[in-house]
Amino acid sequence: MAELTTLESLLEMGFERNRAEKAVANTGNQGIEQAMDWLMEHENDPDIDEPYVPPVGNVLGGEADSQPTAEQPTLADTAEGTAGGDSSSAKRPMTEEERLEQVRRLEELMRVKQAERREREREEELEREKQRRRQGQELQQIRQKLQDDDMKKLAEQRRREKMEDKLARQRVKDKIARDREERAQKFGGGGPPSTAASSQPAQPSPSSPTSHGPPPTKKEYDESRIQVRLLDGSTITAVFKAQEPLAAVRVYVQMNSNTPEGQEVALLSPYPRHEYTELDMEKPLKELGLVPSAVLVVTKK
Repeated sequence: MAELTTLESLLEMGFERNRAEKAVANTGNQGIEQAMDWLMEHENDPDIDEPYVPPVGNVLGGEADSQPTAEQPTLADTAEGTAGGDSSSAKRPMTEEERLEQVRRLEELMRVKQAERREREREEELEREKQRRRQGQELQQIRQKLQDDDMKKLAEQRRREKMEDKLARQRVKDKIARDREERAQKFGGGGPPSTAASSQPAQPSPSSPTSHGPPPTKKEYDESRIQVRLLDGSTITAVFKAQEPLAAVRVYVQMNSNTPEGQEVALLSPYPRHEYTELDMEKPLKELGLVPSAVLVVTKK
């Protein structure tokens, strides 16, 4: 049975001449399968339907631009039944049944090729979807890691802040302890001596009426004995320098009482009743009239 040329086969299958000629030329006229593969791969090219301009001397489908020679046979010379070595043999014409049978086989081949192409595209789409999912999972893992790192940094920052606060409170405690030791060493160990010293000016008072000298001058006190009644009714007593601010008394109370940590307290004088403000906390005990001794009461803010 005579065979159609590749170009003729493509035209019989319904392809436009421009596309068929380009497919044959770009596949080197190697057969119908290669031409169909090329058409399916390039069917969406923007220039696929532009007229095909063959190079000089190119032959497609048995139509030659020049006289064929023995060195350059045309596609029309590929028919069966040619005599050996006789280049003048012509292709035997195909009957209508043979032509239809060959077209049917080519159309079946085209359907197979299209099915293979669809399956290949489906597999490629599945692979792209898997790749997108993998990238999405990796991105989610990166986001989670960044969020965990931020939480760790925040927790570490809070831990450092708590440690700094603890160290600051410890420094205040140490300073108060050093100040108390210095006062004890300087004034002979605390309350009892200061009490005795504060009572000494009252001794000469009985003989003062018999004295004819000038009136005694007011004694300048360098320290004050402060008794503080706490929230639970208990009392504590301490000796402070007359020039120390009232804030030192409040810090001493906070450090030496059972007041909950973080609980802010205020101080007041019971007689006459007077509650000290934050401005008063910066004033010396002497200026507030709390020398040589005083009784204060702790209240909640």
